[in-house]
Amino acid sequence: MNSPEKLPEPWLRGTLTDVPAVQRAVLHAFEAAELDLNKWCGELTDAEAQQRPAGLASVAFHLRHIPGSIDRLLTYAEGGQISDAQLAYLKSEGDSGGTIAEMLQALTAALQAAAQRVRRFSPTELEQPRFVGRKQLPTTVGGLLVHVADHTQRHVGQAITTARMMLAGRSSSSP
Repeated sequence: MNSPEKLPEPWLRGTLTDVPAVQRAVLHAFEAAELDLNKWCGELTDAEAQQRPAGLASVAFHLRHIPGSIDRLLTYAEGGQISDAQLAYLKSEGDSGGTIAEMLQALTAALQAAAQRVRRFSPTELEQPRFVGRKQLPTTVGGLLVHVADHTQRHVGQAITTARMMLAGRSSSSP
């Protein structure tokens, strides 16, 4: 049996075959996000998670933004509009505070809740029109679901790059 580190990426494991393809891709993106963020960011100190090397967004920002953006995008996919609480969370994503352990635990909980929401969509809904933001920009349920996966992975990559910079800085600043 393969150890978790040796397994192929979630989308190549043959899992979630009971879930339609679009939703399965989103769920696999969530699994990959959780695995990668824990692997690359879990060893950061709380202070390192808050730092902004070269002016980049902090790892902490990405760990707060990923669940917030997923929640907002799924709200649009479900046909809703963003609530005042979601807007308040959006405005707080750049705030400092919280431990890396707390942020990773919150991320896991948010991804699990989001996975349940994603599973509720039917393939017959994918072409239904949806509208995003104040400008009511047009898309579809399927377009939003694909963007949830894409946007999540984009921020995972940014968080990993920043985390790797922080970890590399440890060795170069050691005497």
